Amino acid sequence: MEMLVASAIGILTAAGIYLCLRGRTFPVVLGLAMLSYAINVFLFAMGRLVVDRPPIYEKGITDYTDPLPQALVLTAIVIAFGMTALVVVLSLRSFLETGTDQVDGKPDDEPEDIVP
Repeated sequence: MEMLVASAIGILTAAGIYLCLRGRTFPVVLGLAMLSYAINVFLFAMGRLVVDRPPIYEKGITDYTDPLPQALVLTAIVIAFGMTALVVVLSLRSFLETGTDQVDGKPDDEPEDIVP
C-alpha cells in the first residue's frame, strides 16, 4: 500500500511541476492544484497508513491512528482552496487586462524581441 501511495505522490508532483511550467494560465492553475493534492497525500501518509483503527481515542481501545495528520490535511485543503480561488481570479483579471491567457502577457502571434 505504501508503494501505491508513494507512486501517486510522485505522479501528482511530476504532473504538477510539468503543468506549472506551461505558458498558459489554466495549466498553471491545474498544476498548482495537483501539487497541493500531492502535498496533502504526503501529509496524510506521514501519519502512517493503518487500516481499521479509530481516529479518536476511546476507552478500551489501545491502538488508534494519529489524528494530527488528518487535521493538517483538512487545514491544507482549506488553504489550497483559497489559494486556488485567488490564482483563478488573478488569471482571469490578467486575461481581461491583456486579452491573452499567456503567463507573460504576450499574445501568441506577437514576435519575440530579438536582441542582437
